[in-house]
This record gives sequence, structure tokens and C-alpha cells, in this order.
Amino acid sequence: MDADSGTAPEQKTKTDWRQWGARLCIAVVVAWNLAAALTFWLAPGVYAPGFELGGVPGEVAVRGVAVLFLMWNIPYLFALAAPRRNAVSLVEAILMQLIGVAGEYLILAGVAADHGILRGALLRFILFDSTGLGLLAIAFVLTRI
Repeated sequence: MDADSGTAPEQKTKTDWRQWGARLCIAVVVAWNLAAALTFWLAPGVYAPGFELGGVPGEVAVRGVAVLFLMWNIPYLFALAAPRRNAVSLVEAILMQLIGVAGEYLILAGVAADHGILRGALLRFILFDSTGLGLLAIAFVLTRI
């Protein structure tokens, strides 16, 4: 039996493309999260104005988001290593993405139209997290078929 897919060796070739497809979907989300964390950490002053923040408090807030991106990646990394065997981690990642998208929509709903820059930043997060949610859902389906 293959440790990740739970299949006999003769079936391994048949399922490998599904596992690797799932890993690819998860890897894209992980890479985006790590890239966001790195850029927020290294250049917080560039991103703070997008949240209508500035100075040291703005940089600290953006770096805090960078740390959150790193923390959130932990279940994604387990899912990436073995999507089928670590299905719980994949489900956790999906639920985290879903909460992110829903929360961002709720936040956006409470931001007045005259905060265009802030609304734009929220819309980018919604797009980012919605795309990630879609990729993780595809990964889940690939590990179940």
C-alpha cells in the first residue's frame, strides 16, 4: 500500500496524478501566502497605506498580518506533504479560507464607500482568498476521487 494514497502499487500510477494535482493546487496557495507574508514583513510601509494606516503603527499592523499568514500556513503545509493522508489538515485549510472570505465580505460591508483605498485592499484580499478557497476545494476533490 502507498502511504499517502492508501492504494496498492499497481493502482499507484492511476492515482498519482490526482495526488500531484492536489499538491499543485495546495502549493499555489502556500506560495501566495508565503509571498504575502514575506512582502508584508519586508516592506510594511508600502502596504500600510492600503489599510489607511501609516507610520510605525501601520508598519506594526502589516507585520502582524505577515505573522498571521505564516501561522495560517501550518495546516496547508501538512496537506501539501500528503493531501490524502492529511485530509484533516486539508479540510482545516479549506475552513480557514472560507472563514477568511466570509469575514472579509463582512468587513467590507461595514466600510463606507468614501474609503476607496481600504475597500480596494479588502477586495484584493477577497479575490486572493476566494481563489485560494477554489484551489483548495479542487485539491480536496482530487484526493477523494
